[in-house]
Amino acid sequence: MRNNNLIVLVVALVLGGIAAVLARNWLAHHARLAQGEVGTIVVAAAPVAFGTELTKENTKEIPWSTAVLPEGAFATKTDLLEQGRRTALALIARNEPVLRSKVTAPNQPATLSSMLTPGKRAVTVRVDDVRGVAGFIQPGDLVDVVLIRTETESRNNQSFSDIILQAAKVLAIDQITGERTDKPTVAKAVTLEVRPEDAQKILLAGNIGRLSLILRQPVEGRADHVQRVTARDLGDLPPAPKAPTRSPIAIMAPPPPPPPVVAQPPPTAIARQVTKRITIYRDLRPQEYDRPAYVTDEKGTTGG
Repeated sequence: MRNNNLIVLVVALVLGGIAAVLARNWLAHHARLAQGEVGTIVVAAAPVAFGTELTKENTKEIPWSTAVLPEGAFATKTDLLEQGRRTALALIARNEPVLRSKVTAPNQPATLSSMLTPGKRAVTVRVDDVRGVAGFIQPGDLVDVVLIRTETESRNNQSFSDIILQAAKVLAIDQITGERTDKPTVAKAVTLEVRPEDAQKILLAGNIGRLSLILRQPVEGRADHVQRVTARDLGDLPPAPKAPTRSPIAIMAPPPPPPPVVAQPPPTAIARQVTKRITIYRDLRPQEYDRPAYVTDEKGTTGG
């Protein structure tokens, strides 16, 4: 019995040793493969503000574990600076990868036009502390543009609001571009990145009503179904218009027209009974008799 237990213990130790050696060799093999695929990526050595030129001093290369880099990233400083000077178009934090979307093209100035996506335009909306969401809107946020106006042509002066644009990207607040602040700032103008036809809508809407901004989450890039909101939706029904006051003479109704003339029917003939004397001869001797008879009177009166 003891010999069997000893054999089982020896076999277990041998198998455990073999498994440990295989695991060690597998880890060492993959470690060597990983060491061979390590590359580099260019990041900011210090916070880089909008409009700052990228140089070898404010950027650095750090190891990257795979050969695949994020889209728009630079592997070395040479790749970043060999074609000309580049300028930051947005705030780049320390150790954040430098991407092509956040820097200008070689030798291109850091202007607002260089931040525009191809096919897009920049348009400015005038706001205040209320219509600008109390200053909490920052560059890079997404907002909806709302038009508020009143129809003066109707009797009730009906007010309504329409969302004319959704998920518009904020390029700048006043003249601050690409920089986000920790404290809200009351702005007077917000510059948006929109399509050309949307820019026309915003400019036209600014002349016929008031424009306000609604802040939305960046992940909600898709357009939502919206509808017009009127004063009736708020439960504020305008009073019915009063009838205009007129003078007593105008209030008096005109006299009714005279009744139509009805033609009188022709007089009806009235029959009356009379006595008529007749004479009959018998054997040459006359005999008189009274015989009743009827005559008509067209005037409807009894005659004698």
